[in-house]
Amino acid sequence: METKNIAYLFPFIVILLSACSNSTDNTAVDEEILLKEWDSYKENASESEVSIFMWGGDEGINAYMDEFVSPELKEKHNITLNRVAMDTNEILQKLMNEKRANQEEGTIDIIWINGENFLNAKENDLLFGPFTEVLPNYQEYVDTESLDILYDFGTEVEGLEAPWGSVQFVFQYDSAKVSDPPKSFEELSTWVKENPGKFVYPEPSDFTGNAFLQHLLYDQIGGPDKLLENGFDEEFVTNNTDGMWEYLRDIEPFLWRDGETYPASLTELDRLYSQGEIWMTMGYNEARAESFINDGTFPESTKSFVLDSGSIGNTHFLAIPYNSPNKEGALVAINELLSPEAQMTKYDTTYWGESMGIDPEKLSNDNKEKLAAMERGGSVLPANELNEAFLPEVDTQYGGWIREKWLNEVVQTD
Repeated sequence: METKNIAYLFPFIVILLSACSNSTDNTAVDEEILLKEWDSYKENASESEVSIFMWGGDEGINAYMDEFVSPELKEKHNITLNRVAMDTNEILQKLMNEKRANQEEGTIDIIWINGENFLNAKENDLLFGPFTEVLPNYQEYVDTESLDILYDFGTEVEGLEAPWGSVQFVFQYDSAKVSDPPKSFEELSTWVKENPGKFVYPEPSDFTGNAFLQHLLYDQIGGPDKLLENGFDEEFVTNNTDGMWEYLRDIEPFLWRDGETYPASLTELDRLYSQGEIWMTMGYNEARAESFINDGTFPESTKSFVLDSGSIGNTHFLAIPYNSPNKEGALVAINELLSPEAQMTKYDTTYWGESMGIDPEKLSNDNKEKLAAMERGGSVLPANELNEAFLPEVDTQYGGWIREKWLNEVVQTD
């Protein structure tokens, strides 16, 4: 009987040991890849194909990838880039299915990712790395000590993704009506009271409204560092935000429509601004006003500003899946995407127009001059000003906490 039990278990032991052996072998291979010299990556990547899976809903972004990035990789490294349009949650589901099926060679080499998707990918061991330390352009041009590089929405990056670019939260205002925009939340409060009905923020169920309140939260507790240290800490934030809710209750009677209602979305807020009902709007993407100015939606006198306490930024990243069939090609491609030429082309409003994932202060003097000479539009703040103001996102749970507390502390106290 004992012999039969052992015989019965033997196939499962073999399978288990085989799985452990495969896992160990794959880890060893990955570690070996990361110990190579950079020139060997370029040599091995030549004549290979790299597939990048990314959101494809923006024509400017797609044009940047197809008209600039793809030819550059082909010319410089003889790499053929395959851009596959797919939503990030679908990409992660595909990787999860491959993980469950023990598929050690997939079809994805690079993913465009950030936020909750990165957290899920990291927690489920879907990513290769840490790899950023082997990228020459990461080492030379990225501010590796910056909080927005070290954390992705409060999740430690730990070298599992490389920064590709960022957008920042800025205020837009009509300079024909507002000669001197506020520089702090205190000055904003004064301005709102002196100009009743000309300011409002979206309700925090909207992404932009939530970001406005997160900015006020940062200001209340002295910056995002304390929120990043321990992840979501409801006790800490509850005990240190009485002034935040008092501030919002204090300005409410002076808001648009006496604070009796709030725009449900950024689209609605922008409409109020375009119609002249309010004199300020706001939102992520420091270059967002340019297209509205060009098509006549926003007045030509629209300008942007950030507060002295900073501007919350949203950094997005590039990662390599655990089962990428061409990890060395992916490393070379990502390194090229972090090059000054690629980053500055992406910064130009001809294609994408967003801020760079590298530090402008680390560029050569020649590239700094080229960057300064770029015409992004009169409503867009200079790159160095935006870079100095950049504040990282914190744990996504704070967004839900803000939505709930705002209803209790501001709306239901009316």
